[in-house]
Amino acid sequence: MTVLTEHPAPGGAPAGGPGRPAAPPEPVGRPELLVDPALHATGDLHGIWRWMREHAPVHRHEEGDLPAFWSLTRYEDIRAVYRDPATFSSAHGVLLRPLALGEDPGAGQTLALTDPPRHKQLRGLMADWFSTRAVRGLEDFVRDAVRDALARAVERGTCDAVHDVAARISLYTIARIIGVPREDQEALFRWTDEAFLAHRSLAAHHGFMGYFIDLMDRRAAEPADDLLSSLVHGTVDGEPLTEEEILLNCENLVGATENGRLALAAGLLALLEHPAELARLRADRALLPAAGEEILRWTSSATHSMRTATRPVEIRGRRIEAGDRVVVWVPSGNRDEDVFPDPYRFDVGRTPNRHLALAAGEHFCIGSTLARAQLRLLLTEVLDTGIGLEPSGPAVRLRSIHVAGPESIPLRVTPPRRPRPAA
Repeated sequence: MTVLTEHPAPGGAPAGGPGRPAAPPEPVGRPELLVDPALHATGDLHGIWRWMREHAPVHRHEEGDLPAFWSLTRYEDIRAVYRDPATFSSAHGVLLRPLALGEDPGAGQTLALTDPPRHKQLRGLMADWFSTRAVRGLEDFVRDAVRDALARAVERGTCDAVHDVAARISLYTIARIIGVPREDQEALFRWTDEAFLAHRSLAAHHGFMGYFIDLMDRRAAEPADDLLSSLVHGTVDGEPLTEEEILLNCENLVGATENGRLALAAGLLALLEHPAELARLRADRALLPAAGEEILRWTSSATHSMRTATRPVEIRGRRIEAGDRVVVWVPSGNRDEDVFPDPYRFDVGRTPNRHLALAAGEHFCIGSTLARAQLRLLLTEVLDTGIGLEPSGPAVRLRSIHVAGPESIPLRVTPPRRPRPAA
């Protein structure tokens, strides 16, 4: 059986289970603290978001190091913004950036930072690689990556669930889709890990960019059955993508693995913190799909997403002008009491669970099917083998206003207690 030690739940919410509702943290009326990375590192934001949902669901933040922007914290408002790209544009950037850095260099060029119709055309070049059929064909590869990461952890007897397990699963899978040869994937993992740990863009890593320029040239001369070849030889409005567009989209895809690894690692942490829920899952594997959705809701690894208003619009009596930035706080929407009964309880059987962790509308996560498959395969391996996982120290949270979750989760690891079921 999996070894468990109960720890306090993140975000100030105590652990809970069915029949044992968990109260939210005490409300804190300090919206200005939402942009303090140090507070995000404590995981103590839910009190602020809860206060805002009740008292200031549409809140104006004045200009400082960051540009002025509006905060939205209620589920229905967040969902409405996601589903109206004509009014709320992604083309000028989707993350808050210090004014000194200027506009996002990927603005108008990457899948995440474009609006229809260009967004749909770019998505069309990539979508087949993330389809249900494509992900089904990747399952053996993902399963092998899961088993390899856990085997390494067992051999050492300890691991960091973020770096040693979740990151490897997430990065190796996207590398396979893009078309990075197996022998180069470890180098890509190292460059990506260095960038994430340093909280910097992958575009600033010379090794990463140089490698992809070379790989892009190789695919231009000799196409392969991979996503990079689709980008190199694809067209939008009859025109090929520029070199910069191809590189930025590759960076965007690899960078998105940070959300994947945070969901995987934080999902393991949530189960370690809620042993009764893990026991439910072990006893009833039919709960696996619901458990995956609850992990996505609970972890909400994308903390915020930004849009720019294209016309004047009113939300809950507040007038937003054309050109204003609008920030949706995803973890807040995923704890909205009007949508989720007892939202501060981690419940692997929660249904319905129409969370916003994967966005909605035109920008619904292109890798959603893959993300769900990775969660299912990781949890299945842990449950099937009974590998021993026990916290060996406190989890450290990321100091970031962009992504939420653990920077590290130190674990003690003991060998599986039973043989793996036959495939």
